[in-house]
Amino acid sequence: MTESFEFRTVNHFTAGAVGEPGARVFFLQAGDEGRYVTVKLEKQQVAALATFLRGVMDDLPSPTERPTDPLELLEPALSEWVVGQIAVGVDEAQSEVVLVLEELAPDDDAELRLDEPPPEVAKLRVHLTVDQAGAFIFTSDALMAKGRPPCRLCGQPDDEGGHACPRLN
Repeated sequence: MTESFEFRTVNHFTAGAVGEPGARVFFLQAGDEGRYVTVKLEKQQVAALATFLRGVMDDLPSPTERPTDPLELLEPALSEWVVGQIAVGVDEAQSEVVLVLEELAPDDDAELRLDEPPPEVAKLRVHLTVDQAGAFIFTSDALMAKGRPPCRLCGQPDDEGGHACPRLN
């Protein structure tokens, strides 16, 4: 089984991408004073997490800090594992957001045997302050804006040379 991680006091939490638009690889990083962890995920997972956090933030106190620049990935951005599922919890008493990212289960397409327990997956649990959640939303928005513009007809990413738009068929 791959290693699991938990950060209760977070000093660094961000998403970032490496590569050119259309061929970028997306990462999420979390860390404290002693270490940081990088996991790989899909662009859609980063965008969906930011969208969900935006809704969660409506039920929490407003962030006190407003970021002026997106928080960058720490180098080297070497992924521990690939993210499958993401869960979000809110501790209103502590005014914190708790994220649990689970490793993509190996052999998702393999037939599970009823006499065997499901395979264990690694988890990354991150406790975020309201300010850190707000900074992640800001960083995610900036990251998405750096990508390829959406097609005006179908919304899929459009390349400079165009793309095979399904609405033109």
